[in-house]
This record gives sequence, structure tokens and C-alpha cells, in this order.
Amino acid sequence: MSTSIKRPKARLPRGFRDRGADEVAAERHMIDTLSRVYESYGFAPLETPAFEYTDALGKFLPDVDRPNQGVFSLKDDDDRWLSLRYDLTAPLARYVAEHFQDLPKPFRRYQVGRVWRNEKPGPGRFREFTQFDADTVGSSSPAADAELLMMVCDALEALGLRGKYAIKINSRKFLNGILRLAEVDSVKTGAVLRALDKFDRLGETGVRALLGEGRKDESGDFTKGAGLTPPQITQIMRLFMDDADDLTKIEGFSDLRTIREILARGGYESDRIAIDLGIIRGLEYYTGPVFEAQLTFPVKNEDGEEVVFGSVAGGGRYDDLVARFTGQQVPATGISIGVSRLLTALRQRGLTGETKPLIVILSLDDQGKAFQTARELREQGFRAEAYVGTRKFGDQLKYADKRGAALAVIEGADERASGKITIKNLVAGAAISKSIESREEWLHARQAQVTVDRGELVKTVREMLAAHT
Repeated sequence: MSTSIKRPKARLPRGFRDRGADEVAAERHMIDTLSRVYESYGFAPLETPAFEYTDALGKFLPDVDRPNQGVFSLKDDDDRWLSLRYDLTAPLARYVAEHFQDLPKPFRRYQVGRVWRNEKPGPGRFREFTQFDADTVGSSSPAADAELLMMVCDALEALGLRGKYAIKINSRKFLNGILRLAEVDSVKTGAVLRALDKFDRLGETGVRALLGEGRKDESGDFTKGAGLTPPQITQIMRLFMDDADDLTKIEGFSDLRTIREILARGGYESDRIAIDLGIIRGLEYYTGPVFEAQLTFPVKNEDGEEVVFGSVAGGGRYDDLVARFTGQQVPATGISIGVSRLLTALRQRGLTGETKPLIVILSLDDQGKAFQTARELREQGFRAEAYVGTRKFGDQLKYADKRGAALAVIEGADERASGKITIKNLVAGAAISKSIESREEWLHARQAQVTVDRGELVKTVREMLAAHT
């Protein structure tokens, strides 16, 4: 009697993805560059675990049998709910509250790590992704906000994006001040801010409609407006478009002015960082200055149309960081870089750094010798590996070709007997034919290969790679 074995299907969960060597190497280069810049400002790295107690996350409290609305959760052996972190700010709040007495004030840290969202995936929207955050906790000074902006400028420029980005700043205090002057009911605040947030896309006419009764778009769909009166709309738009003499009297304006003065004295002029009242982030989250870093160069979308790349980072001041743990208000400001989105931009611009070319040492008849040669090259700063598969020569060549190796090094018995070594330039030569099955056939294909004295190995490899670069 035969029994069937039920085998699992090799498949990814929805909303997750595998990443190959090229993307991993490019992301590592980007994160290393960002980390160097952040550490040069005195920010120190912090790592927190992937799991937190669910009630510590704050945004998604366990109000059902399994608290999985927005987060991935499970119960531990103490019968307490744990959840995978959905961002890096909630763990920071827990860490600061837990260690508050021992931390320097202000406390400055950066963190890079994976986060998880239990949400419906879509094109370019994954359930697992990487964030890179920097925060200053314990300072209410606008200088802390200005420093983050200068640091992000330096980081983007270290990645090769000078002249290719713009950072825009605004203030939630300032926007709230505008609404108070216009005597906007607090119930309508969210609708008004959402309308103002669409200024870049809809312009003055569209925003005025959304502040009033509503707006019908090109498809005929109607969006209900905030329901303000015409005088309220006029006053808001006059203040919002910086067309008034009494802006300086509005709360939050002085912070923006201080930030701008600090930036100007540091050499960060409006071509890099500028006030833009159209930047509106986190309607219930941010309490002061808010900022957004946008890339300004065009890229092609899925339809082949050229569009501006847009936002790659954002943040602002949030002064209620640890209050839910301690009841004490602690000022904080931070900025988060979308790692995957910024990486996409860098790859489109060819700014992801270079992985060292690979050298494969073919193991013809002495694997121990191949490892020695690989180590000799690594000690000189090259990236080299010894082949550890079959002894069949054709398979070794196919492997080197499939690995994208720049060079293949041959040191068989004949080479050793004559004190020579053979180096094949796989980039300069044509792709190795899959029909080659013997070393003799390969040695006859002498385009882009050299045989030199064994003592000339390092010098020749360096010259061949330099020519390749």
C-alpha cells in the first residue's frame, strides 16, 4: 500500500517578498552612508526587539479576542498579547519611559529596522518593510528640529542627491492658529486640514470647494466639504497662502522663523529647505513643526509616464511621546526615512554604490590550493571565492558565469609545474558557452585571458579589474 506525502507548496505569504543580492547590497550601502552621517552629528544607534507587549504600542490596543487590527499578534506563555512593532516610534516611547531617569536629556538616537503592518497589501505596499528613524527626546527647542533637517540634508547629499531634493517645513501650531483666527469649530478641524493638504494637487479653486460644500472630481464623484462659511474660507486661504500682514501674531510662526534663521546661518538656504504651508502630516499626532523631504527629479511610472518621484522622508514634533506611560509630557522631534522608497530612487539614478567584482578560483585538482589563492586575494582587498562544487570543468565555468564573476583564476597542475597562473576576464570575453565541457576546449578560447608568472597574480588581477571598471 502506497502512502502519499503531503508536501508544502513553496510560496510567499501575501504582502511579503524575497530580496536578492543586488538589492541587499544596495540597501546596505545606503544604510551605512546614512548611519555615518547621523553618527557624525552625535546620534547613537539603538536596537529594540521586533516584539513589544501589545498594550505598549498604543495605537492598536487589544480590544478584541485577538488584537490583530493593523498588527500581527500572538499570546506568550504568560497569557499576554505580544505584537510585532508597526513602527520604530512606539518602541522608542517604551524605551524612554522605561529608562527615563538614566538617559541624558536630550536623548538622541537613530534606529534602522524592519516593521510589520497587518494590512491589505497592494502594488508597492508590503506588510514588512524597513524604516530609518532619528529622534531627539527631551528638548522643546526649535534648534532640535533644525538639526534634524540639516542632518537629513547632509545624508541625502552623501548619497549623491545634491540638487535633487527639497525639504519643506510647516507647523501644526501655526495651522491651528490659522483655524482659530478663522473661528473654525474643532469638529471641522480634520476636514479643513485634509482640504488644505490637497493644495498642491487641486490648487486654490479645488481647496476652496473642499472648505465649503464640497467638490466633484473629473469622474463625477463628489467629496463632501468642511462646510465653512465664505468669510471663513476667504480668511483661511488668505493666511494659508501667506497673503496677510498678521502672520507673525499666529502661534507657531516664531518657531518656524527660528528654525529658518538657524538653517540660514548654517548655510542651508531655501533651495534646500523652505517653509511650505501645504505640508500637513499626522492630523492627530504632530504638535509643532512638521517636515517632508521630497526628491525633485522625474521618473517613469508603471504606465511609462514621467512623474516627479516625491516624498522619501517625513517627520515632525510630537510632544506626547511617553505621556501614556508616565503621565509626564516629554517633548520630542523625529524624522523617518522610507528605506525602500529612497532605495528605489537611488537605483534609478545609479547611486547605490558598487559591490566589489567577484573573482572565482576554479578548483581543478587541488581545492586546498584554491582556498589559499582565494585567501591571498582577499588579503589584498579583493572579493574572491574558491569553487566548492563538482570537479567537472564545464560546470565550474558555468557557475562562474552565472555568479556574474568578473574574473576566473585557473591554477591546475600544468600551471603549478611551470610557475604560471591563468586569469580569464569573463566580462571582456563573451559569455562562456554551455557546450564547453573540458579544460582543453576552454584554454583554446583565449580571448580575454592571460597566463602570467604566479608572482604576478595580484598585479594582473588589479590591472584587469581596473580596466573593467
